[in-house]
Amino acid sequence: MTKKLVLMGLCILPLNHLAHSQDYKQIHADMVVVDGHNDVIYESIFPGKDIGQRLNSGATDLPRLKEGGVDVQVFAVWSDDAKWKTGAFEHANAQIDALEKMVASNAGAIALAKSVGDIDAILKTGKIAAIIGVEGGNMIEGSIDNLVRLHERGAKYLTLTWNYNLPWASCAAIESGKMDSKAKGLTNHGKAIIKKMNELGMLVDLSHGGEQTFYDVLAVSHKPILVSHSNAYRLCPHFRNLKDEQLEALKKNGGVIGVNFYSGFLDPTYETRLKKIYKKQVGKNADTTQSTWSMYDQLSKEAKRGADAPLSKLLDHIDYLVRKVGIDHVAVGSDFDGIESSPQGLEDVSKFPLLTKGLLERGYNKADVAKIMGLNFLRILKENEE
Repeated sequence: MTKKLVLMGLCILPLNHLAHSQDYKQIHADMVVVDGHNDVIYESIFPGKDIGQRLNSGATDLPRLKEGGVDVQVFAVWSDDAKWKTGAFEHANAQIDALEKMVASNAGAIALAKSVGDIDAILKTGKIAAIIGVEGGNMIEGSIDNLVRLHERGAKYLTLTWNYNLPWASCAAIESGKMDSKAKGLTNHGKAIIKKMNELGMLVDLSHGGEQTFYDVLAVSHKPILVSHSNAYRLCPHFRNLKDEQLEALKKNGGVIGVNFYSGFLDPTYETRLKKIYKKQVGKNADTTQSTWSMYDQLSKEAKRGADAPLSKLLDHIDYLVRKVGIDHVAVGSDFDGIESSPQGLEDVSKFPLLTKGLLERGYNKADVAKIMGLNFLRILKENEE
């Protein structure tokens, strides 16, 4: 069935509000579904895995994206700042090269979109629209020229920082600890980068950004900002989630927050539960000082499901965010292939219809589910382009 959406106008046909009584799979199929953040480039594409085929590893490939009804997928270009102190811009371009090669090899199933107009045209052909998001300002190496060049290659957003401070912006991971308050936030050069992004029509993404950086950006940007893959701090007090005051500021800005599927950002008891399950499986020699990823990776499939946050936790965060910022400001940014644990039932991209089902069961009507699952992301994409 044709998607009931006009992208350029960002409007939908009149919808029956008794959606919960209808087939959630059909309702899901009738929407345009946008996932605002996925790390499959680094996990699978760049290492040379063929995501045109169904993989027995990772959370993402084209068959599963199609099965999950994902129409628009943001592919994150990422690098670890500590490993790429030099050459990060070249590394970003190499990842985009790999993405373009994958798209060319699967031209019947996916195409690269550089604008909302491109998305509209691609979806009319029945293909998946691929968008590039650059996760980490280290990859522009402080150069506005490099920012422009990545935008020209299709980058629609820049996540200002990852988990390290940059010379021009501070990150949440470090701001949340002991850091000189005078060094927090954006420098003048950082503000110039934000202004250039506004000029380019490139979304400023504040996931991973420090609180002071967050407020500094809002003071500079005259366009809506994105928080592509973060949740509510009140429900899970982690530095990667937004506090209530930030949510209020986001709403005033007209921006959007995309819910992250990571169990550790959804459920404050996740790490404790994981360690308990890991100890039970491994025994007295269990090393719980290692990373959550390492412990999780060693668990049996059944034990992993026991460690995962329940789907209700994700729905709780969506409910909370909608109450705080309104239905027009919440989206989806799964972080698949960048996380070790996602909610029970949402183990990979093929399971996105279950999120639609969960939202309908929570009482959201079809129009509101369509906003969360895609329209809100497309709105700020369009507003930044204008």
